[in-house]
Amino acid sequence: MEKLKVGLFIDTFYPMVDGVINVVDTQAKLLSDRCDITVFTVKPRPGKKDTMQHPYTTVRSKILPVYFLDYDLALPGLDKKFKKILNESNLDLVYFHSPSTIAKIGIKYAKKHNIPIMSHLHSQFKRDFYKATHSKLLTSMLLKSTISVFNKSDLCVAVNSFTKDLFINDYKLKAKTVVVPNATDMKPLENLEEAKKDVNEKYNFSPDLKVFTFVGRLNKLKNIDLILDSLALLKEKYTNFKFLLIGSGREEKYFIKKINKLKLENEVILTGKITDKEFLKKIYARADLLLFPSHYDTDGLIKFEAAAQKTPTVFVENTGAASQITDNFNGFISKSNAKDFCNKIYEVITNNELYQTVSENAYKHLYRTWSESVDEIWKIITELTQKNIKKED
Repeated sequence: MEKLKVGLFIDTFYPMVDGVINVVDTQAKLLSDRCDITVFTVKPRPGKKDTMQHPYTTVRSKILPVYFLDYDLALPGLDKKFKKILNESNLDLVYFHSPSTIAKIGIKYAKKHNIPIMSHLHSQFKRDFYKATHSKLLTSMLLKSTISVFNKSDLCVAVNSFTKDLFINDYKLKAKTVVVPNATDMKPLENLEEAKKDVNEKYNFSPDLKVFTFVGRLNKLKNIDLILDSLALLKEKYTNFKFLLIGSGREEKYFIKKINKLKLENEVILTGKITDKEFLKKIYARADLLLFPSHYDTDGLIKFEAAAQKTPTVFVENTGAASQITDNFNGFISKSNAKDFCNKIYEVITNNELYQTVSENAYKHLYRTWSESVDEIWKIITELTQKNIKKED
């Protein structure tokens, strides 16, 4: 039997790095063992290059660079080569991860060839649109247009129940939606103590030092301000800690100024982006807590990465990131203000019995491999394509 041909459609890709790109890349790698995978995406910005070797095909569209934003505008409709490859791809299923011009050309192909359409719900579009426009009217119009794209799906996949409820109840999504949780490709380290020792040597940490971390884009949307404000309060009653702020972004200078203003220069270490995943594992292992108070993220892969090394996370309530978390069981949840977030950190680092229990539960009840997640995705893909074959018969 001939292999299924699946197209993954996304409006950004390497060398840019974010959570959605990581999901698509991981899905493509794992699915390529079972079917023919092509990722339809965009070319890098001028001067940038994707140096990674991918075990699947990538087809890249022309772009219009938008230098004041993190992402560019895809122009697949104006790219003859891109359209030719897509038209000759003989896909069995279109699976889009962002409702962009790339997705729309994929949907058009699917409708023309009468094949099923899948989509993945990653982002809080309403927040994005309002941040960009500061207009409720424009936000409403853009959201309506975006959801109309998702409503062309035969099935939508949400990363958790929070996201599913958000899209259905707030965004008025009508398409059938199921939940398939995210995961991580980070394996648990065999020797946690040796890993901790390596990080201590790298940063000159003493073994008894409390270490907190954040990993991701340095962006105000991630609520890093709350972390810094909380640590400034924590410093008034507990001083034996360091915070590893891992990542890069356009707002890095803003955070440097804030760190200096709060007199946290000795407590906060800006590491820049860490691409060495083996060393990043060691940092998660050494960290006592991952701090992740984002209201913006619908989920957050870093919580699974940390859980793989038995490192629990502090979240804020009523967020997508905290949707799989029970406070003081497999993670910690605070109210969304600096005082409460500070108090939660202090409670955790001064209660060893609670900390050890939650550390173990984070690993047992939150850690999940991408193989498990992609098994569920593959089941959905085969069901959709089988239904389509029967429909054609």
